[in-house]
Amino acid sequence: MESNRRKLVIGERYLSFEVDNEHYCIDILKVKELLGMTTITPLPRTAEYIKGVINLRGQIIPIIDIRLKFGLEEIDYTKHTGIIIVEVNFAGEPMLMGIIVDTIQEVISIPEEKISQIPYINARIKAEYIRGIANTDDGMKIILDVLKILNSDELSSVKEVVPKEK
Repeated sequence: MESNRRKLVIGERYLSFEVDNEHYCIDILKVKELLGMTTITPLPRTAEYIKGVINLRGQIIPIIDIRLKFGLEEIDYTKHTGIIIVEVNFAGEPMLMGIIVDTIQEVISIPEEKISQIPYINARIKAEYIRGIANTDDGMKIILDVLKILNSDELSSVKEVVPKEK
């Protein structure tokens, strides 16, 4: 009861970030860790936007460049570039994945009533990746559905090249 009341007062919590001067958010409960840019080992036979893998405390994590996934121009990484480690479910198993973004911003609360469910038409990204649009004090934020950024075929191809944990 108390958590429901708190949720109504402060709203859901999201991690906000920027890609190509556009403001996005993802559900904070999907975020496992935030990293600065690090060395990424390239993977053979994967899509261009799958930049490779990193070793995070012994765990191999595939890294996706969200700019390339959205069909945007590739840019050089800077000191502001960040990697958001998120957890997705694939074939009933949790799987960690890193998403490269231009700038990681902050954790924000967005009340459910501020989120519009209208399909957002934007030439940059597919509507299927979008959970909603929020009108916040800082302007419009596009809330992404992290589970839909990679489809099952793409997740399968990543899983095939990432070694299984022992």
